[in-house]
Amino acid sequence: MNSPLCPPTPDGVAHLRPKVWTRISQVAVAKMIAEFSHEKLLAPRNAAPSGGRFELRADAPHVHYSFHARRFALDHWVVDPSSIVRVRTAPAPDPSEAEPLELDALEFVLDFRETLGLEGAALTAYLEELSASLYAAAYKYDNQRHYARALARAQFQTIETAMTEGHPCFLVNAGRLGFDADDYARYAPEVAQPMAMTWVAVRRTRAEFTAVDGLDYATFIVQELGVDTCARFDARLRARGLDPAAYLYMPAHPWQWRNRLCACLAGEIARDHVVELGEGDDAYQPQQSIRTAFNLSSPRRCYVKTALSIVNMGFVRGLSPDYMRATPAINQWVDALVSGDATLRACNFEVLRECAAIGYRTPSYERAGPRKSPLNKLFAALWRESPVAKAPVGEQLMTMAALLHRDREGRALLAELLRAHGLAPTEWLRAYLRVYLRPILHCYFAHDLAFMPHGENVILGLREGMPARAFMKDIAEEVLVFRPAESLPPAVRRLAVDYPAALRPLHILMDVFDCFFRFLAPIFAEQCGLPETEFWREVAGCVLAYQREHPEHAWRYAEDDLFVAQFPRGCLNRMQLRDARQLLDLADPAAGLQLEGTLANPLAPFAPAHRETRA
Repeated sequence: MNSPLCPPTPDGVAHLRPKVWTRISQVAVAKMIAEFSHEKLLAPRNAAPSGGRFELRADAPHVHYSFHARRFALDHWVVDPSSIVRVRTAPAPDPSEAEPLELDALEFVLDFRETLGLEGAALTAYLEELSASLYAAAYKYDNQRHYARALARAQFQTIETAMTEGHPCFLVNAGRLGFDADDYARYAPEVAQPMAMTWVAVRRTRAEFTAVDGLDYATFIVQELGVDTCARFDARLRARGLDPAAYLYMPAHPWQWRNRLCACLAGEIARDHVVELGEGDDAYQPQQSIRTAFNLSSPRRCYVKTALSIVNMGFVRGLSPDYMRATPAINQWVDALVSGDATLRACNFEVLRECAAIGYRTPSYERAGPRKSPLNKLFAALWRESPVAKAPVGEQLMTMAALLHRDREGRALLAELLRAHGLAPTEWLRAYLRVYLRPILHCYFAHDLAFMPHGENVILGLREGMPARAFMKDIAEEVLVFRPAESLPPAVRRLAVDYPAALRPLHILMDVFDCFFRFLAPIFAEQCGLPETEFWREVAGCVLAYQREHPEHAWRYAEDDLFVAQFPRGCLNRMQLRDARQLLDLADPAAGLQLEGTLANPLAPFAPAHRETRA
């Protein structure tokens, strides 16, 4: 019962019911078995002569699991969630008697804790974020508003908020540690609750605004806020006896303002270095990436990305003022490279520029500790171009993550998209590879440039269901350039990485083939009528066609061979098991890789008979 001192709040546990929990536990354990087996942490034993039924012996005494699974290329497991059975067998002399045990994701981790290398603080940190991810999974399952058939023709943000899976490889991918139940109801993308940004005036002596060439602060802030809102904020400063010309206007996530900035910047606020202005007039929709928001009121205006000091998928999601300073210059350089390349233009491949950024510096925190400290990533923001402003009228926009989406009945959005538009899977796949894989290949071989091309980082433009273009985003934080730093303009030298040559092809072999196509191929095979071998034949055909049309890079095709028989097996969950709070150091990503053995390359059977070698 709510007392007068405790106003009603949203019910944060309505989705936590036995039937829902049973299902999401089955799905979670199925994914754990699949991905831990893929990463060679688990080794299921074939339990039936005809295949298809597998067993696992747990570290916990006498605990066994059995399940049905299908296996695909790249050592990919598709486990039937409903088939999983967990039992405790009796010790000798009568091991035939088995006691059924409840299926539970946290218990699964505990059953295999030695195998997974989890103990102490690492174990409890992993379990905490896993439990929070299950909370989100239960909400998504219980509140799924749109089935795949409807999503096939849905609007951009309807699709964005309908996504349920998160990163396909990571098992713990939606923890959002720091949000309480009310915060979840307000700010989780799947809740689809519009929110307003908290706007703050920051003294120019403490903050720095940077932008791409030709974009000044005064013009830009009016474009983003509107004349009336800017005038209202100016008036609020003047009412406090402050000069608006001495300040910059900066967005803050409302959670960050209430939970971190008010306390951590208390002295800055007390001295009027930081002044709360209130909410802006535009409504925003949180995106899958959680700290990025889409402008619902004015979709052609920029996304806003703000610091958000919660733990999600291996990182505290702050933003560094140091990174913000160079962000527009980096985006301008990458955009010039991409837009100036005829091959990339022909593919309709573009970047969404992070065109402006602002960072606030707190002298005491900078004196106290390293720039990597979360206290030095409390208050920064950037503005990213909206694809709505760049896509032609009539194109349907959707996150590339949607290609892996299945609704609660198991129907794939991709299959429903093909069905809705009467499209042949082979022709659709070829069009998709042209706007996505071909540009990734060209950026890598022609420009030594590697994106982080996972599903959430790519937005597709579809015309009558057929892929027509691709937008790449999250440029400044995740792009790598395999060149010496001194060969780059000073403002973008942080992109240069000293990456071992043998591992560089993993940015395609692992990031594209293993981390995305591995999941996409079974959907084509099981729901679109395109056999797995034909899927990989088309991928190989795309690579070979690119190589034929660009013989100038022939020596690179031999050195960075995408048709190699085997390649190192990257293990993302091993990284998270090692440290659930700091996945890797973005300044030295190669050092954080976890590799275990090799994977058979599904492109190897299609290797060209003759390969050029470097002179």
